[in-house]
Amino acid sequence: MMSDAMTSRLRPVQPGKTTLVAVLDIGSTKVCCVIARLTPRAEGKALKGRSHQAQVIGFGYGPSAGVKSGVVTDIEKAEQTIRSVVGMAERSAGLTLESVIVNVTAGRLGSETFSAAVSLDGQEVEKADIRRVLRAVNERSVRPERSIIHALPIGYAIDGQKGIRDPKGMVGDKLGVDVAVVSSETLAMRNLELVLHRCHLQIEALIATPYASGLSTLVDDEAKLGVACIDFGGATTTVSVFNEGHLVYADAIAIGGHHLTLDIARQLSVSVADAERLKTFYGSVLPGQADERDMIPIQPVGASHDEAPGQVARSVLTRIMRPRIEEILTAIRDRMQATGMMDVCGRRFVLTGGASEMTGLPEVARRTLARNVRTGRPMGVAGLPEMAKGAAFATVTGMLVYPQVCAKEYSEPRGSHKLTGTDGYFARVGNWLRTSF
Repeated sequence: MMSDAMTSRLRPVQPGKTTLVAVLDIGSTKVCCVIARLTPRAEGKALKGRSHQAQVIGFGYGPSAGVKSGVVTDIEKAEQTIRSVVGMAERSAGLTLESVIVNVTAGRLGSETFSAAVSLDGQEVEKADIRRVLRAVNERSVRPERSIIHALPIGYAIDGQKGIRDPKGMVGDKLGVDVAVVSSETLAMRNLELVLHRCHLQIEALIATPYASGLSTLVDDEAKLGVACIDFGGATTTVSVFNEGHLVYADAIAIGGHHLTLDIARQLSVSVADAERLKTFYGSVLPGQADERDMIPIQPVGASHDEAPGQVARSVLTRIMRPRIEEILTAIRDRMQATGMMDVCGRRFVLTGGASEMTGLPEVARRTLARNVRTGRPMGVAGLPEMAKGAAFATVTGMLVYPQVCAKEYSEPRGSHKLTGTDGYFARVGNWLRTSF
Protein backbone atom coordinates (compact mmCIF):
# COMPACT_ATOMS: atom_id res chain seq x y z
CA MET A 1 0.00 0.00 0.00
CA MET A 2 1.09 3.58 -0.56
CA SER A 3 2.98 5.13 2.30
CA ASP A 4 1.40 7.89 4.40
CA ALA A 5 3.74 10.43 2.80
CA MET A 6 1.92 9.92 -0.48
CA THR A 7 -1.47 10.45 1.10
CA SER A 8 -0.70 13.46 3.26
CA ARG A 9 -2.81 16.52 2.88
CA LEU A 10 -0.87 19.59 1.72
CA ARG A 11 -1.04 22.25 4.42
CA PRO A 12 -2.45 25.45 2.84
CA VAL A 13 -0.29 28.55 3.17
CA GLN A 14 -1.44 30.76 6.02
CA PRO A 15 -2.62 34.31 5.20
CA GLY A 16 -0.04 36.89 6.20
CA LYS A 17 2.78 34.35 6.66
CA THR A 18 5.84 33.68 4.53
CA THR A 19 6.60 30.07 3.66
CA LEU A 20 8.95 28.02 1.49
CA VAL A 21 7.66 25.58 -1.12
CA ALA A 22 9.54 23.10 -3.34
CA VAL A 23 8.01 21.62 -6.51
CA LEU A 24 9.28 18.93 -8.87
CA ASP A 25 7.97 18.63 -12.44
CA ILE A 26 8.85 15.16 -13.77
CA GLY A 27 8.19 15.24 -17.51
CA SER A 28 9.03 12.98 -20.42
CA THR A 29 11.49 15.45 -21.99
CA LYS A 30 12.60 17.56 -19.01
CA VAL A 31 12.76 17.47 -15.22
CA CYS A 32 12.54 20.77 -13.36
CA CYS A 33 12.80 21.58 -9.65
CA VAL A 34 11.90 25.00 -8.26
CA ILE A 35 12.26 26.24 -4.67
CA ALA A 36 10.30 29.42 -3.99
CA ARG A 37 9.48 31.73 -1.12
CA LEU A 38 5.77 32.57 -0.92
CA THR A 39 5.39 36.05 0.60
CA PRO A 40 2.00 37.65 1.40
CA ARG A 41 0.77 40.20 -1.10
CA ALA A 42 0.07 43.75 0.09
CA GLU A 43 -3.41 44.55 1.39
CA GLY A 44 -5.78 45.02 -1.55
CA LYS A 45 -3.26 43.62 -4.05
CA ALA A 46 -4.15 39.95 -3.57
CA LEU A 47 -5.71 38.24 -6.55
CA LYS A 48 -8.67 35.91 -6.12
CA GLY A 49 -7.23 32.75 -4.59
CA ARG A 50 -3.67 34.08 -4.91
CA SER A 51 -2.84 35.50 -1.51
CA HIS A 52 0.95 35.20 -1.94
CA GLN A 53 3.66 36.25 -4.37
CA ALA A 54 6.12 33.51 -5.42
CA GLN A 55 9.81 34.48 -5.47
CA VAL A 56 12.07 31.77 -6.89
CA ILE A 57 15.24 31.19 -4.85
CA GLY A 58 16.39 27.85 -6.29
CA PHE A 59 16.12 26.41 -9.80
CA GLY A 60 17.27 23.12 -11.29
CA TYR A 61 16.65 21.83 -14.80
CA GLY A 62 17.79 18.92 -16.95
CA PRO A 63 16.78 16.52 -19.73
CA SER A 64 14.53 13.69 -18.61
CA ALA A 65 15.62 10.04 -18.58
CA GLY A 66 13.82 6.87 -17.52
CA VAL A 67 10.37 8.45 -17.97
CA LYS A 68 8.04 7.87 -20.93
CA SER A 69 4.61 9.50 -21.28
CA GLY A 70 4.76 10.43 -17.60
CA VAL A 71 5.37 6.79 -16.56
CA VAL A 72 8.62 5.66 -14.90
CA THR A 73 10.27 3.15 -17.29
CA ASP A 74 13.78 2.96 -15.81
CA ILE A 75 14.11 3.55 -12.06
CA GLU A 76 17.93 3.91 -12.11
CA LYS A 77 17.97 6.56 -14.85
CA ALA A 78 15.00 8.43 -13.38
CA GLU A 79 16.67 8.49 -9.95
CA GLN A 80 19.93 9.89 -11.37
CA THR A 81 18.08 12.62 -13.27
CA ILE A 82 15.98 13.67 -10.26
CA ARG A 83 19.01 13.65 -7.92
CA SER A 84 20.94 15.86 -10.35
CA VAL A 85 18.13 18.39 -10.86
CA VAL A 86 17.12 18.57 -7.18
CA GLY A 87 20.79 18.95 -6.19
CA MET A 88 21.12 21.87 -8.61
CA ALA A 89 18.10 23.61 -7.05
CA GLU A 90 19.32 22.92 -3.50
CA ARG A 91 22.75 24.43 -4.22
CA SER A 92 21.30 27.60 -5.74
CA ALA A 93 18.87 28.01 -2.80
CA GLY A 94 21.43 27.04 -0.14
CA LEU A 95 19.18 24.49 1.60
CA THR A 96 18.35 20.77 1.62
CA LEU A 97 14.93 19.46 0.61
CA GLU A 98 13.07 16.77 2.50
CA SER A 99 9.75 16.87 0.65
CA VAL A 100 8.40 18.15 -2.66
CA ILE A 101 5.10 18.73 -4.45
CA VAL A 102 5.04 16.45 -7.50
CA ASN A 103 2.93 16.51 -10.66
CA VAL A 104 1.10 13.46 -12.04
CA THR A 105 0.54 12.77 -15.73
CA ALA A 106 0.88 8.99 -15.68
CA GLY A 107 -1.66 6.26 -15.08
CA ARG A 108 -4.42 7.15 -17.55
CA LEU A 109 -5.35 10.37 -15.83
CA GLY A 110 -9.09 10.95 -15.85
CA SER A 111 -11.91 12.65 -14.02
CA GLU A 112 -15.55 12.10 -13.14
CA THR A 113 -18.18 14.14 -11.34
CA PHE A 114 -19.96 12.44 -8.46
CA SER A 115 -23.08 13.63 -6.64
CA ALA A 116 -24.60 12.73 -3.28
CA ALA A 117 -27.18 14.09 -0.84
CA VAL A 118 -27.90 13.76 2.89
CA SER A 119 -30.97 14.64 4.96
CA LEU A 120 -30.92 17.76 7.15
CA ASP A 121 -34.43 17.46 8.70
CA GLY A 122 -34.95 21.22 8.50
CA GLN A 123 -31.84 22.00 10.56
CA GLU A 124 -28.99 24.43 9.85
CA VAL A 125 -26.10 23.10 7.78
CA GLU A 126 -23.06 22.46 9.98
CA LYS A 127 -19.52 21.28 9.25
CA ALA A 128 -20.52 17.75 10.25
CA ASP A 129 -23.26 17.74 7.55
CA ILE A 130 -20.77 18.84 4.91
CA ARG A 131 -18.40 16.07 6.00
CA ARG A 132 -21.26 13.55 5.81
CA VAL A 133 -22.25 14.46 2.26
CA LEU A 134 -18.64 14.43 1.09
CA ARG A 135 -18.15 11.01 2.67
CA ALA A 136 -21.21 9.82 0.77
CA VAL A 137 -19.58 10.98 -2.49
CA ASN A 138 -16.41 9.19 -1.46
CA GLU A 139 -18.29 5.90 -1.05
CA ARG A 140 -19.25 6.09 -4.71
CA SER A 141 -15.97 7.31 -6.16
CA VAL A 142 -13.41 4.93 -4.60
CA ARG A 143 -12.02 2.11 -6.74
CA PRO A 144 -9.23 -0.22 -5.64
CA GLU A 145 -7.16 0.08 -8.85
CA ARG A 146 -7.27 3.89 -9.05
CA SER A 147 -5.88 6.55 -6.72
CA ILE A 148 -7.64 9.84 -6.10
CA ILE A 149 -5.43 12.88 -6.68
CA HIS A 150 -8.01 15.66 -6.26
CA ALA A 151 -11.55 15.74 -4.88
CA LEU A 152 -12.88 19.24 -5.54
CA PRO A 153 -16.40 20.26 -4.43
CA ILE A 154 -17.75 22.26 -7.37
CA GLY A 155 -21.21 23.14 -6.10
CA TYR A 156 -23.71 22.57 -3.32
CA ALA A 157 -27.50 22.35 -3.45
CA ILE A 158 -30.13 22.71 -0.72
CA ASP A 159 -33.55 21.16 -1.47
CA GLY A 160 -32.63 21.04 -5.17
CA GLN A 161 -31.60 24.71 -5.34
CA LYS A 162 -28.17 24.68 -7.01
CA GLY A 163 -25.42 27.27 -7.27
CA ILE A 164 -24.69 27.54 -3.53
CA ARG A 165 -21.01 28.26 -2.79
CA ASP A 166 -20.96 27.77 0.99
CA PRO A 167 -24.05 26.11 2.53
CA LYS A 168 -22.90 26.45 6.16
CA GLY A 169 -25.56 28.11 8.33
CA MET A 170 -28.36 27.69 5.74
CA VAL A 171 -31.57 25.76 6.50
CA GLY A 172 -33.16 22.97 4.47
CA ASP A 173 -34.31 19.35 4.30
CA LYS A 174 -31.65 17.95 1.95
CA LEU A 175 -28.02 18.93 1.28
CA GLY A 176 -26.47 17.85 -2.02
CA VAL A 177 -22.97 18.26 -3.45
CA ASP A 178 -21.19 17.74 -6.78
CA VAL A 179 -17.53 16.76 -6.53
CA ALA A 180 -15.02 16.62 -9.40
CA VAL A 181 -12.73 13.66 -8.71
CA VAL A 182 -9.42 13.41 -10.59
CA SER A 183 -7.79 9.99 -10.38
CA SER A 184 -4.90 7.93 -11.77
CA GLU A 185 -3.83 4.29 -11.76
CA THR A 186 -2.32 3.33 -8.41
CA LEU A 187 0.57 1.23 -9.76
CA ALA A 188 1.95 4.08 -11.92
CA MET A 189 1.97 6.35 -8.86
CA ARG A 190 3.65 3.74 -6.68
CA ASN A 191 6.61 3.69 -9.09
CA LEU A 192 6.79 7.50 -8.93
CA GLU A 193 6.83 7.33 -5.14
CA LEU A 194 9.50 4.62 -5.21
CA VAL A 195 11.87 6.73 -7.32
CA LEU A 196 11.48 9.74 -5.01
CA HIS A 197 12.09 7.63 -1.90
CA ARG A 198 15.33 6.41 -3.47
CA CYS A 199 16.27 10.10 -3.78
CA HIS A 200 15.42 10.53 -0.04
CA LEU A 201 12.47 12.77 -0.84
CA GLN A 202 8.97 12.58 0.59
CA ILE A 203 5.94 13.49 -1.50
CA GLU A 204 4.29 16.44 0.21
CA ALA A 205 1.40 16.51 -2.24
CA LEU A 206 0.38 15.40 -5.72
CA ILE A 207 -1.14 17.67 -8.34
CA ALA A 208 -2.52 16.62 -11.71
CA THR A 209 -0.51 18.20 -14.54
CA PRO A 210 -3.54 19.71 -16.36
CA TYR A 211 -4.74 21.35 -13.12
CA ALA A 212 -1.31 22.94 -12.55
CA SER A 213 -1.16 24.22 -16.15
CA GLY A 214 -4.57 25.83 -15.78
CA LEU A 215 -3.67 27.49 -12.47
CA SER A 216 -0.65 29.20 -14.01
CA THR A 217 -2.08 30.38 -17.37
CA LEU A 218 -5.79 31.18 -16.88
CA VAL A 219 -7.15 34.51 -15.69
CA ASP A 220 -10.05 34.69 -13.21
CA ASP A 221 -12.71 35.73 -15.74
CA GLU A 222 -11.84 32.84 -18.05
CA ALA A 223 -12.06 30.29 -15.24
CA LYS A 224 -15.43 31.70 -14.16
CA LEU A 225 -17.06 31.85 -17.61
CA GLY A 226 -15.74 28.48 -18.80
CA VAL A 227 -12.45 27.63 -20.51
CA ALA A 228 -10.36 24.63 -21.50
CA CYS A 229 -6.56 24.61 -21.13
CA ILE A 230 -4.57 22.27 -23.41
CA ASP A 231 -0.98 21.56 -22.31
CA PHE A 232 1.14 20.21 -25.20
CA GLY A 233 3.93 18.34 -23.42
CA GLY A 234 6.79 16.25 -24.73
CA ALA A 235 5.07 12.85 -24.76
CA THR A 236 1.61 13.65 -23.37
CA THR A 237 -1.05 16.25 -24.07
CA THR A 238 -3.33 17.10 -21.16
CA VAL A 239 -6.55 19.09 -21.02
CA SER A 240 -8.36 20.72 -18.08
CA VAL A 241 -11.75 22.44 -18.07
CA PHE A 242 -12.60 25.19 -15.59
CA ASN A 243 -16.09 26.56 -14.96
CA GLU A 244 -17.40 28.87 -12.21
CA GLY A 245 -13.78 29.13 -11.04
CA HIS A 246 -13.47 25.37 -10.36
CA LEU A 247 -11.65 22.56 -12.12
CA VAL A 248 -14.44 20.31 -13.44
CA TYR A 249 -12.62 17.99 -15.86
CA ALA A 250 -9.11 16.68 -16.54
CA ASP A 251 -7.83 14.25 -19.16
CA ALA A 252 -4.57 13.20 -20.83
CA ILE A 253 -3.61 11.48 -24.07
CA ALA A 254 -0.22 9.87 -24.67
CA ILE A 255 0.77 11.90 -27.74
CA GLY A 256 2.95 15.01 -27.55
CA GLY A 257 5.61 17.14 -29.21
CA HIS A 258 8.18 14.32 -29.21
CA HIS A 259 5.93 12.29 -31.52
CA LEU A 260 6.23 15.08 -34.11
CA THR A 261 10.01 14.83 -33.81
CA LEU A 262 9.87 11.07 -34.42
CA ASP A 263 7.57 11.58 -37.42
CA ILE A 264 10.12 13.98 -38.96
CA ALA A 265 13.02 11.62 -38.18
CA ARG A 266 11.26 8.68 -39.88
CA GLN A 267 9.92 10.55 -42.91
CA LEU A 268 13.12 12.44 -43.71
CA SER A 269 15.49 9.67 -42.51
CA VAL A 270 17.41 11.98 -40.18
CA SER A 271 18.58 11.51 -36.58
CA VAL A 272 16.21 12.37 -33.71
CA ALA A 273 18.46 15.27 -32.66
CA ASP A 274 18.40 16.69 -36.21
CA ALA A 275 14.63 16.19 -36.40
CA GLU A 276 14.20 18.19 -33.17
CA ARG A 277 16.34 20.98 -34.63
CA LEU A 278 14.33 21.02 -37.87
CA LYS A 279 11.05 21.14 -35.93
CA THR A 280 12.25 23.98 -33.69
CA PHE A 281 13.85 26.20 -36.36
CA TYR A 282 11.77 25.52 -39.47
CA GLY A 283 8.64 23.70 -38.30
CA SER A 284 5.16 25.06 -38.91
CA VAL A 285 1.72 23.49 -39.05
CA LEU A 286 0.34 26.21 -41.32
CA PRO A 287 1.46 26.32 -44.98
CA GLY A 288 2.97 29.58 -46.24
CA GLN A 289 3.21 31.07 -49.72
CA ALA A 290 6.98 30.65 -50.01
CA ASP A 291 7.14 27.14 -48.49
CA GLU A 292 7.63 25.37 -51.84
CA ARG A 293 10.63 27.61 -52.66
CA ASP A 294 12.26 27.66 -49.19
CA MET A 295 14.78 24.80 -49.09
CA ILE A 296 15.98 23.35 -45.77
CA PRO A 297 19.35 21.54 -45.48
CA ILE A 298 19.13 18.05 -43.95
CA GLN A 299 21.83 15.55 -42.97
CA PRO A 300 20.60 11.97 -43.63
CA VAL A 301 21.19 9.57 -40.77
CA GLY A 302 24.45 7.64 -41.19
CA ALA A 303 25.87 10.13 -43.70
CA SER A 304 29.50 11.13 -43.20
CA HIS A 305 30.38 14.74 -42.38
CA ASP A 306 32.17 15.37 -45.67
CA GLU A 307 29.06 14.52 -47.70
CA ALA A 308 27.00 17.43 -48.96
CA PRO A 309 23.73 17.80 -47.01
CA GLY A 310 20.48 17.07 -48.79
CA GLN A 311 17.65 19.57 -49.16
CA VAL A 312 13.87 19.46 -48.74
CA ALA A 313 11.24 22.14 -49.21
CA ARG A 314 9.79 23.66 -46.06
CA SER A 315 6.34 22.53 -47.28
CA VAL A 316 7.42 18.88 -46.86
CA LEU A 317 8.06 19.54 -43.15
CA THR A 318 4.63 21.17 -42.77
CA ARG A 319 2.93 18.19 -44.44
CA ILE A 320 4.65 15.82 -41.97
CA MET A 321 3.78 17.84 -38.84
CA ARG A 322 0.22 18.98 -39.52
CA PRO A 323 -1.52 15.55 -39.51
CA ARG A 324 -0.08 14.73 -36.06
CA ILE A 325 -1.25 18.07 -34.59
CA GLU A 326 -4.71 17.58 -36.12
CA GLU A 327 -4.79 14.05 -34.64
CA ILE A 328 -4.09 15.41 -31.13
CA LEU A 329 -6.67 18.21 -31.40
CA THR A 330 -9.32 15.91 -32.89
CA ALA A 331 -8.78 13.32 -30.12
CA ILE A 332 -9.22 16.02 -27.45
CA ARG A 333 -12.32 17.43 -29.16
CA ASP A 334 -13.94 13.99 -29.50
CA ARG A 335 -13.24 13.04 -25.87
CA MET A 336 -14.62 16.35 -24.61
CA GLN A 337 -17.74 16.02 -26.76
CA ALA A 338 -18.31 12.48 -25.45
CA THR A 339 -18.31 13.79 -21.86
CA GLY A 340 -20.28 16.97 -22.60
CA MET A 341 -17.32 19.22 -21.75
CA MET A 342 -17.32 21.10 -25.06
CA ASP A 343 -20.47 22.88 -23.82
CA VAL A 344 -19.05 23.46 -20.32
CA CYS A 345 -15.81 25.05 -21.55
CA GLY A 346 -17.68 27.83 -23.34
CA ARG A 347 -16.09 29.35 -26.42
CA ARG A 348 -12.47 29.51 -25.29
CA PHE A 349 -9.35 27.35 -25.36
CA VAL A 350 -5.93 28.26 -23.99
CA LEU A 351 -2.86 26.49 -25.40
CA THR A 352 0.28 26.06 -23.29
CA GLY A 353 3.22 23.67 -22.88
CA GLY A 354 6.48 23.48 -24.83
CA ALA A 355 4.93 22.27 -28.10
CA SER A 356 2.29 25.03 -28.04
CA GLU A 357 4.84 27.58 -29.32
CA MET A 358 4.84 25.93 -32.74
CA THR A 359 4.21 28.33 -35.64
CA GLY A 360 0.61 28.23 -36.85
CA LEU A 361 -0.73 26.07 -34.00
CA PRO A 362 -3.35 28.59 -32.72
CA GLU A 363 -4.81 28.92 -36.26
CA VAL A 364 -5.05 25.15 -36.75
CA ALA A 365 -6.57 24.74 -33.27
CA ARG A 366 -9.13 27.46 -34.04
CA ARG A 367 -10.28 25.59 -37.16
CA THR A 368 -10.27 22.11 -35.59
CA LEU A 369 -11.95 23.03 -32.29
CA ALA A 370 -14.24 25.79 -33.68
CA ARG A 371 -13.47 27.94 -30.62
CA ASN A 372 -11.51 31.08 -29.73
CA VAL A 373 -7.90 30.16 -29.02
CA ARG A 374 -5.02 31.97 -27.35
CA THR A 375 -1.54 30.95 -26.25
CA GLY A 376 -1.08 31.00 -22.47
CA ARG A 377 2.15 31.80 -20.66
CA PRO A 378 2.72 31.31 -16.92
CA MET A 379 1.89 34.32 -14.74
CA GLY A 380 2.54 35.54 -11.23
CA VAL A 381 6.01 34.15 -10.43
CA ALA A 382 9.10 36.33 -10.01
CA GLY A 383 12.75 35.28 -10.10
CA LEU A 384 12.53 32.56 -12.75
CA PRO A 385 15.51 32.43 -15.11
CA GLU A 386 14.85 33.74 -18.63
CA MET A 387 14.78 30.23 -20.11
CA ALA A 388 11.95 29.20 -17.74
CA LYS A 389 9.51 32.01 -18.55
CA GLY A 390 7.97 30.29 -21.58
CA ALA A 391 4.93 28.08 -21.96
CA ALA A 392 7.07 24.95 -21.45
CA PHE A 393 7.24 25.81 -17.73
CA ALA A 394 3.50 26.38 -17.19
CA THR A 395 3.12 23.23 -15.08
CA VAL A 396 5.92 24.00 -12.64
CA THR A 397 4.63 27.57 -12.23
CA GLY A 398 1.11 26.30 -11.49
CA MET A 399 2.52 23.98 -8.84
CA LEU A 400 3.76 27.07 -6.97
CA VAL A 401 0.20 28.49 -7.06
CA TYR A 402 -1.37 25.23 -5.80
CA PRO A 403 -0.57 25.65 -2.04
CA GLN A 404 -2.60 28.88 -2.14
CA VAL A 405 -5.75 27.23 -3.55
CA CYS A 406 -5.67 23.73 -2.05
CA ALA A 407 -7.62 24.59 1.13
CA LYS A 408 -11.02 23.66 -0.33
CA GLU A 409 -10.03 20.15 -1.36
CA TYR A 410 -11.46 17.09 0.33
CA SER A 411 -8.67 14.83 1.52
CA GLU A 412 -6.95 13.33 4.51
CA PRO A 413 -5.50 15.78 7.07
CA ARG A 414 -1.93 15.22 8.19
CA GLY A 415 -1.50 12.67 10.92
CA SER A 416 -5.12 11.53 10.89
CA HIS A 417 -5.95 7.92 11.67
CA LYS A 418 -7.60 5.67 9.16
CA LEU A 419 -11.36 5.68 9.50
CA THR A 420 -11.72 1.97 8.83
CA GLY A 421 -9.60 -1.13 8.50
CA THR A 422 -9.13 -0.40 4.79
CA ASP A 423 -6.13 1.17 3.14
CA GLY A 424 -6.53 4.81 4.13
CA TYR A 425 -6.51 7.56 1.52
CA PHE A 426 -6.36 5.51 -1.62
CA ALA A 427 -9.36 3.48 -0.53
CA ARG A 428 -10.98 6.37 1.43
CA VAL A 429 -10.16 9.96 0.55
CA GLY A 430 -10.37 10.74 4.30
CA ASN A 431 -11.81 13.34 6.56
CA TRP A 432 -12.82 16.82 5.54
CA LEU A 433 -10.28 19.31 6.78
CA ARG A 434 -11.95 21.40 9.48
CA THR A 435 -10.37 24.64 8.41
CA SER A 436 -11.73 24.30 4.89
CA PHE A 437 -14.88 26.18 5.75
